[in-house]
Amino acid sequence: MKILGLDTATSGCSAALWRDEGPEDGRVVARRNPPMARGQAEALVPMAHAVMTDAGVAFADLDRIAVTVGPGAFTGLRIALAAARGFAVAYGCPVVGVTSFEAILHGLPEDERAGRAVLVAVDSRRAEPYLQLFAPDRSPIGDAAMLEPADVPAWLDGLWPTGPLLLAGDGAGLLRAALAVRTDLAVASGDGVPDAAVVARLGAEREPGHPVDPFYLRPPDVSLPKAKA
Repeated sequence: MKILGLDTATSGCSAALWRDEGPEDGRVVARRNPPMARGQAEALVPMAHAVMTDAGVAFADLDRIAVTVGPGAFTGLRIALAAARGFAVAYGCPVVGVTSFEAILHGLPEDERAGRAVLVAVDSRRAEPYLQLFAPDRSPIGDAAMLEPADVPAWLDGLWPTGPLLLAGDGAGLLRAALAVRTDLAVASGDGVPDAAVVARLGAEREPGHPVDPFYLRPPDVSLPKAKA
């Protein structure tokens, strides 16, 4: 199986190719993940082509494409979704959606995550980050939310009142002061941005049919043009 992973949902841009055949069984064999705060629209498709060339795999040989669906930046997450759908139509392979929360969670180092619940905070470009809480076994606890930092401790008390907690994601900095009262809190290393290598690996673990529409927790700040009558 060969899976192309794509991500532009937050403040990164990455592409990766995962495969489970040949001498490099079950691993990412090519990856591009340069620092990129903007310019993803121009960079992603050439990056995907470079990854495929690095891996020595043709687009026609892909079994599926995995892509982050959000939450994240309105324009950013649609860049990768549009590219994934375009490749899927052109080469006849299915698309699998992975949330930004899942991609960040599964990209955490095992030694940091083990035995801890994980609060993933994604920067919304507003004061309130997007939030999702996961149990130590990586199953979700409650629904995703978007809250003011001052309201997060009370929200957590209803879901995970005590016990080791790991704070992860590129919105973690917005919550560190509000959660400083928790003596069992640790903050994950890394930049907290989804990685297409993780997205591709998760795409291999699930069957096509996972939603590939944008996942929003609030209305977008911009509107798409209306169709002409």
